[in-house]
Amino acid sequence: MMRNQTAARASLRGMLQQALVAGGVVVALTLAASPAVHAQNAAPAAAKTAAMQGSPSQLVLDNSTRIVATLEKRRDEFRSNPAALEKFISTEFDRMFDREYAARLVLGRHGRGAADADVKVFADALSDSLMSRYGSALLSFDTGLKVRVKSETPLRGGAIIKVSSEFIRAGGQATPVDYLMRKTGAQWQVFDV
Repeated sequence: MMRNQTAARASLRGMLQQALVAGGVVVALTLAASPAVHAQNAAPAAAKTAAMQGSPSQLVLDNSTRIVATLEKRRDEFRSNPAALEKFISTEFDRMFDREYAARLVLGRHGRGAADADVKVFADALSDSLMSRYGSALLSFDTGLKVRVKSETPLRGGAIIKVSSEFIRAGGQATPVDYLMRKTGAQWQVFDV
């Protein structure tokens, strides 16, 4: 039995490495675009709760705009204090990203027989590795970056929502970013970008 668990964990580690190579840029965009308000700049708890219960499009717009503004405002602090940037990213990522559901999607058929604890280990390792590898790249965003939501499309009878958006640079160039979101409890969470 111990040999089977060790083999399963080794297999999960191998899949994690493949997922890091294949999905790094996508998750970096997720980190940049989907966070909620940082605790230091947070509105009162009631306002945050109401915002989290809004439409997926409004969540994408509000959270993307807020994260860009926070990065602008705290850019020098984050450059000189990587631990503060890591804490900021981790807190925001955890609020908006459905890491365990995303991990199961990455694992595919390999995740079907995996224990919840093993999937959680994979999800945490995937998230931690991507945040540490790509977090500092968030500081290189253009000043004056704007966010525009183009559309919201219900999928699977409304159980999943695709939000199409654009990040518009100061020079006018647009970078499309699409989010897949699902409702978990009372809030919408991103599980794919």
